[in-house]
Amino acid sequence: MPEASASTPRQPGPEARSQAPVISIEGLQVGYGSYVLMRDVAFNVRRGDIFFITGGSGCGKSTLLRVLMGFKEPQKGSVRFFGQPFWPGTDQDRLAVRRRTGVLFQQGALWSSMTLAENIAVPLRQYTGLSERDIRRQATLKLSLAGLSGFEDYYPSEISGGMRKRAGLARALALDPDILFLDEPSAGLDPVSAKLLDDLIVELRNGLGTTFVIVSHELASIYAIATRIVFLDAQARTMAGLGSPKEMVRDPATKESAMMFLTRGQAGQAGMVDDPQSPEITGMVRIRQDQAASLGDKDSL
Repeated sequence: MPEASASTPRQPGPEARSQAPVISIEGLQVGYGSYVLMRDVAFNVRRGDIFFITGGSGCGKSTLLRVLMGFKEPQKGSVRFFGQPFWPGTDQDRLAVRRRTGVLFQQGALWSSMTLAENIAVPLRQYTGLSERDIRRQATLKLSLAGLSGFEDYYPSEISGGMRKRAGLARALALDPDILFLDEPSAGLDPVSAKLLDDLIVELRNGLGTTFVIVSHELASIYAIATRIVFLDAQARTMAGLGSPKEMVRDPATKESAMMFLTRGQAGQAGMVDDPQSPEITGMVRIRQDQAASLGDKDSL
């Protein structure tokens, strides 16, 4: 990687909102040994998307994210980033892509013995030739972008869970990635902190032109910020929906498993939701609580 100056924010012009895919997946099959977890998965992630990978328990959300991050090889199919091969591909192909991506893990994965600024400095020291003075400046900038200005010298144990997620996001931004992968970013957060994190993701997408790929089952976040989603069906072991969640929930062609998932939050709170199959009808359709609950809350694979 050329010596970088982790940078001034990129201002997205019209091209940053283009339909050109930054990730292309075709005929993907993933499993463990002889067990097939999912098959026939195909979708594109476009530049500037806030793209959610979602589904019920055991559908393979986290496994698919591992494939996209280069940690697990698929059994079949192809993955391309920026038009270049990733799977199948060489180690050098995948290394080149990883240098253009950042990751926020579920718990933030911050070094507890380092301050927030020192955590952000780790990738800057490893991958750039910046001076210590410039590294400090970049750490301050990234924390400021994450809403943590003035917290450079705090340790992870001294801040709240929501702030730790923001600090993890700041570290993921250290090398100014084109794509950010987020694994259950709202896990363990109260609704207010989760909403603030959603707002931050939108601000970063709008301000930096960053593309987000997010694993989550949180309907509040999905409806609030997702531009598109792919729904993975654990029973069928394949994808069962692709598109805008707000459009999918009103589309009569949406598969039942995806519809149940997209309406389970409303069912859980009220037991009833507007009939998505007949939006022109003002009546209500009852969703069985046990069916909604059977979809689960956490991905076990």
